[in-house]
Order: sequence, then C-alpha cells, then structure tokens
Amino acid sequence: MGKKKVPDLYRAPFPLYSVKVDPDTGLVIIAGGGGASKTGIKNAVHFLDLQLVGECQHSASLLHCHDTDTRATMNMAVGKGVIAAGQDGSCCLMQFKQCTQKEGKDANKDGKSKQQGNARLRAGKGDKCGQDGVTPSGNTSDMKDETTRISVTALAEVQSDLNPQDPLQKVVRFSPDQSLLLTGGTDGHVRVWEFPSLKKKFDFKAHEGEIEDLDISPGNKHLVTVGRDFACSVWSGNQLSMSLKWHETVSHIDEKTYRYLACRFGKVEDQKDALRLYTVQIPHKRDRKPPPCYLTKWDGRSLLAMLTAPCGAEVISSLAVSIYELYSLRPLYYVHESHGIVVTDLAFLPHSVKGKNIKGSNETALLSVAVDSRCQLHRVARRRYFPVWLVLFFCGVLVVGVVLLLQHLFPGFI
Repeated sequence: MGKKKVPDLYRAPFPLYSVKVDPDTGLVIIAGGGGASKTGIKNAVHFLDLQLVGECQHSASLLHCHDTDTRATMNMAVGKGVIAAGQDGSCCLMQFKQCTQKEGKDANKDGKSKQQGNARLRAGKGDKCGQDGVTPSGNTSDMKDETTRISVTALAEVQSDLNPQDPLQKVVRFSPDQSLLLTGGTDGHVRVWEFPSLKKKFDFKAHEGEIEDLDISPGNKHLVTVGRDFACSVWSGNQLSMSLKWHETVSHIDEKTYRYLACRFGKVEDQKDALRLYTVQIPHKRDRKPPPCYLTKWDGRSLLAMLTAPCGAEVISSLAVSIYELYSLRPLYYVHESHGIVVTDLAFLPHSVKGKNIKGSNETALLSVAVDSRCQLHRVARRRYFPVWLVLFFCGVLVVGVVLLLQHLFPGFI
C-alpha cells in the first residue's frame, strides 16, 4: 500500500500550494505560483472541472486560469462563490460564478474601485494566462465550450499580517455560516472580520511566533488556534478560554518535545449533535530517526481528549499521504512519497454536488497538491460490511453444526 503509484489528476505550469473544492459547484480550485521573483513562473488560480469516469475513476480539465500578477496564493478558503486567498501579508477576496457567455461580458462592465467597511476594494484585473489554451478576457474566463463561462471579480483586500520583516498569512477560514472571515499569520495575531461587510471584529495576539492553523466550530462558539509556541488555545471571541494538553493523554511525552501542526472540527455522521476536534502533533526537533507523530481526537463540546494514536513519522516531512478513520484513528490509506516532494495542501471531495455523486463507488476521495505542480486524487474503496443478523445467523449455524458433530462422534454426548 505504501509503495503504490498514484497517477496525476492534473499538472499545473507552476508550484501548487493550495487546493479546495467548491461544495456548491464541485469545481476544484488550485492555486500557487513562483512569487515575485522574475523566474518566468506565473502566479495563478486554476479552476478545474472534475468528472466521474465509470464508477470510481475521475478526470479533470482546465476551465479557467485567473492570473494573480506578482503574488502567489499560499492558502485559500472557499465558500458561496467567494475565494479568500492568502497572498504575502494580505487576504484577497475574489468572487467567481458560472455564467453564460452574455453574462460573462456583463460582469466586466463594473471596473471601478469601491470602499467597503475598512477594506480596500480593487477593480478586477484581466486574466492573462494565455497558456494552457486560456486567452485574456478581462474578469471572465474562457470555458471549454462557448456557452458556459466562469467570471472572476476581485472584491477586496485586507491586511492580514503585520510582521515587519516578512509578512505572510499562514491560514484563512470562513466560519461555517460564512458570517466571519478569520486569518492567522507569522506575527502571531488572529484577525477576524465580519463578512461580507469586512468590518474588523477582533485583532488579538494568540501565539508567540507563527500561527500554524486555526478553525472555528459550528455556531462560532469555539475558535481553536495552534502555533509554533507549543500551544493549542481555545478562544471565546478574543478571550482565552483554555489550553489543550494532548501530552497528558500519552505517557513518557514531555510537553516541549512536540508542537501542534493542525486542527480541524468535524461532525459525526450518525450522531446529529456530536462534534469532534482533531489535532496533529509533530516532534519539535528533527532527528535522524524521527519519533512518531500523533493524531488526537477531542470531544468538540467539552474539549476533553478522547483518543490519541500515532500517525507515522512522515507528517513532519509532509511527504506521505494518509487517510485515517474518524472513530478509531486507524489508517485506511497510505502512500509513501506520493509526490516525491513536500505536500502543501489536502482537500476531501464532498459527498455530492447538487444531488450528484462525484465520489462514485469510493468510500472517500482526497485531493493533494505539492510544489511539484501536480494534483493527485487518492481513493479509498468502499468497504463491505456483513449485516449483524447475517453474522448471528452463521454463528448459530456453526454452533448447531458443532453440537451435531460431537453428537455423531460421541454418542450420548447430549
């Protein structure tokens, strides 16, 4: 399982740093670039059309290339036709939608700057990705047919990191109800804006040093942040509620030997009111023989640790792609050095888009991107389960068979 070769779903002409799937349209959105250096590597956001081929295979084709000038998109959040893209120390918001050719032309008419809240709104820029079969066309993109198009409009830009040396936004999230936009960066600050007004709601120092990841629970009750200062903090608004201590669930682990890398809330499918929080911990220092990384499951309401399990040593190097079961945290899928270089982002396919199954017969499917410019799709085949009644039936038949055999071999046994 670890040595299998995963075919490429798509290959971009630039390094990839982020991948997201729009749950409303099923579009796969990938982004990256070469940055401000004049190497000839462009910076862009690609919109891919993902199609199910047969029962479990997929194909992807380029629908649109949106040029981002001299700034590479390092992280993204997508929701309700809006992309929040982390570019250097700024968060750039872009609106995208599928439209007819006539609607695409109308989308270009408004090119004036506006002011919204405390954010600077920008006029849309032309998409200049002439390569890959996409021609410049203002704020709209060319589709693979002449009737359906994607329009992309620059909405606004907010300063999301104020590091005086090298400002960089590390993470961006929309709240589940998309009423809030949250960012974290190298200056250790969490900044929260009301969306779509972009009125700043909070700006507070959450960690000493870089923020690695953040997530917010449904209902916007808990904001969880993890940083390079070994802390995983839970916030209520801008007030610290508690700090999570994963190492207390495992013996022989010192607090300063591991740091948090990621955090994410998740719902439990068969339990309507249940909520879980998952965190990833990696060794603080790299050794020639690295110790294992750990995955911890927390109760999303009480924030008590439920289970901690090792998840291999490759997490610290970001070379392997693994999928774990939510209940037991046991591995379901593993590919060693899938890309052969650092994996920069992952995204699960939604269960369905507009009532259409896009996972096919697979139990789950995961997209991965890396700086090797490749986008891969990892599939987990649906596992087959025997009904409980059938298992009990066979057990009963087995017991009766054993009794009859003993009666035959040893008359008078019963």
